Amino acid sequence: MPGVWDAMRHDVPNESVVVVPSMNLTQANASSGTLAQAMEERSLFLLLLLRQPRLRMIYVTSAPIAESVVSYYLGLLSGVIPEHARSRLQLVSVGDSSSRPLSEKLLQRPNVLRRIRQLIPDRSLCHLITYTTTEAERDVAIALGIPLYGPDPRYAPLGGKSGCRRLFEELGLRHPLGREDLHSIDEVVDAVVDMRRLHPDMTSAIMKLNDGVSGAGNALVDLGALPAPGSTDERAAVAARVGRMQLESPIVTREAYLAKFVKDGGIVEQRIVGEDLLSPSVQMRVLPDGSVELLSTHDQLLGGESGQSYLGCLFPADQDYSLLISRSAMVIGRRLAELGVMGRFAVDYVVVRDESGTWSEYAIELNLRKGGTTHPFLTLQFLTGGSYDPERGIFLTPAGEARHLVATDHFEDEALKALSIDDLFDIVARQDLQFDHSRQRGAVFHMISCLTELGRIGVTVVGHSRDDAWRLYQRVEKVLLDEAREAQRELELDV
Repeated sequence: MPGVWDAMRHDVPNESVVVVPSMNLTQANASSGTLAQAMEERSLFLLLLLRQPRLRMIYVTSAPIAESVVSYYLGLLSGVIPEHARSRLQLVSVGDSSSRPLSEKLLQRPNVLRRIRQLIPDRSLCHLITYTTTEAERDVAIALGIPLYGPDPRYAPLGGKSGCRRLFEELGLRHPLGREDLHSIDEVVDAVVDMRRLHPDMTSAIMKLNDGVSGAGNALVDLGALPAPGSTDERAAVAARVGRMQLESPIVTREAYLAKFVKDGGIVEQRIVGEDLLSPSVQMRVLPDGSVELLSTHDQLLGGESGQSYLGCLFPADQDYSLLISRSAMVIGRRLAELGVMGRFAVDYVVVRDESGTWSEYAIELNLRKGGTTHPFLTLQFLTGGSYDPERGIFLTPAGEARHLVATDHFEDEALKALSIDDLFDIVARQDLQFDHSRQRGAVFHMISCLTELGRIGVTVVGHSRDDAWRLYQRVEKVLLDEAREAQRELELDV
C-alpha cells in the first residue's frame, strides 16, 4: 500500500482503484435486495475521484447501476468533461440482487473476479476501496492481487463493543460505566446489579451486540423505580426489566436478538442522560506511513424506538465540544497506529453539559470502517476541494470560506414512491436544487435506486452556515414531498 499511496500523489499513468462497497446488510437493517443495491450505490460519490484526469475506476455492484444515475454523478464533476470521465469508468455487476455481502458474492464467482483483474491496467498502481474490511474483503484483495486500504480483519475485535470498551479503559478515556464480554442474560443481570451498586441513581442501561451497526444491535433496559441496590428482591426485579428490554431494531425479534447475544457476545452499559446531551463523532485515518489524521467531526442525528439509531449528521460538530472530543479521539488514533491499524475509522461519543456549562465527553464506540458520516464529508471535500481544520473545528474551502452540511440516508415517506429516478432529476433541475459550483452550495442525492420501490432516498446538503444548510435541507424535503403528492393527485384525477 505505501507504494500505491505515494503514486497517487503524482498523477502517474495507469493509476486505478477498484471499489467494492460491500457491507453486512443484515446488521444495517437492510432486508431487501433493492435497499442492498442502494447501499452499495451510496458510495458513488467516489466517482468524483475521476476529476483526476488519469485515474481509472472499476466500480462493482450486485446489480447494474442505471446509466442516468452514473451520469448524474459525473455531471457533478467540475472542470472535467463527463464523457472523458465515463471512458475511464468500468461498471461491473455480479448479477445477484440478494442482500448478502457483495464480497461474498464475488468470491463465489471467480470469472467475475478474473474480469475485474483484467480491467486493472497496472496492479502495482491500484488498490481496493471497500466499506468495511472483513475476511471476505481481504480475500477479494488477494484474489485481485492488489492491496486493500483498510484495517486488517485481525483488528476487528477492537471495533466490537467489548473490544472498544477495553481499549477506552486501557487508554484512560472517559466512557460509560458498564461490563463487556457478556454472553447470557444471567451475566447481563449480574452486571447491572453490580453497576447499580456503584451508581445507585442509574435509571436505564443499554445492551449492545458486539457487532451491531448504526444502533441496530442495541436494546434499552428501564431501571427506574427498582428495589434499592443490595436488597433481597433486587436481582429478580432487574431480571424482569432485562426480560422486557426494548429493542431498537423494528425488524429483529427478541429471540433472534438473544440468540445473537449468546453466540457473539455483547455489553451492557449505563445510558448517559442529561438535559443537554448530544452524540457527536470524530472521523480519522491512519495513512500507510503510520501517521494519523483527524479528518472531521460530526453531530449525529439519531432516531428510532429509543433514539439510538443513526439517521444522519450535521457537519462540523459544534465548536463548544468538537475540540474536546478531537483530543480524546487522537489518543485512540495514535494507539491504533501503534498497533498497525491502517485506514479510516470513527469514534462515537456522548457529550453532556452540566449546570456550569461545562461539557463532558464519553467515548462509546469505535468503528473500524467507513460509516454514515464518511460519504457526506467526502462528497463535500471532493466537490469543494476544501478541508477540515481540527484546531479550529471548521471546514474551509481553498478560498477560506466556511462550509457546513446536513446529510441523511433516511429521507423516507410513502408519497415518494410516486417519483421515478427521471422525475427526481427533473425536479432537481426545475427547482434549482442541484449543487452549484460557483456558490459551492446545494444538494447531492444518493441511494437513488430505492426511491420508487421503498420511498426512500439519501441527500447531502451543503450550505454556507449550519442554519443555511438546514434551511436548504428542509426545502429539499418539502419540494420532493410536494412534487410526489402532486404527482399522486394528478393520477387520482386522471382515474
